[in-house]
Amino acid sequence: MVPCRNVAVALVHYPVYDKNRQVVTTAVTNLDIHDIARAARTFGLGRYYVVTPVAGQQMLAERIVMHWQDGWGAQYNPKRKSALELVRIVSTLDAAVSDLEAAFGRPPKLVTTGARSRTETVSCGDLSELLRDERQPYLLVFGTGWGLTEEVTSRADMVLEPIQGPGDYNHLSVRSAVAIIMDRLFGMR
Repeated sequence: MVPCRNVAVALVHYPVYDKNRQVVTTAVTNLDIHDIARAARTFGLGRYYVVTPVAGQQMLAERIVMHWQDGWGAQYNPKRKSALELVRIVSTLDAAVSDLEAAFGRPPKLVTTGARSRTETVSCGDLSELLRDERQPYLLVFGTGWGLTEEVTSRADMVLEPIQGPGDYNHLSVRSAVAIIMDRLFGMR
């Protein structure tokens, strides 16, 4: 499949669950910003939204991005600069949805992800076929902490099947999950 600019990824820091299924806000991390941006650029996605309502966390994310866009990092590592051009820092998932809708003239289809099994999910193969319609924007939504809340998942147009290994352990870092899913959706076979 040819990568699509109509597909974006969102990394949600609120609302997500902690290990006790309490709704929390998680911290933005430097590694998530860099690694997910690099995966998004590698697979041809159009945008990467870092979603956090915390002003201090937004400022931190902006500072990291600006270092690689305009600071010393831009000259030191042009490839990282290219990847971080995709990053948009927003306070809510609705802001990401609005930004994509403004860019494409129609609301994006929300595709949520998670480690828990659900009864009705879409496979990576089936979603890959749907993503070929470049007129329709899609937003792949990933959660931090212990995953997206039911409030977020209930808004989804589709829920992507979870990544499954051969055992019962299933708690990948979000960076790993994003890279695996992007490869399944867009990777060359």
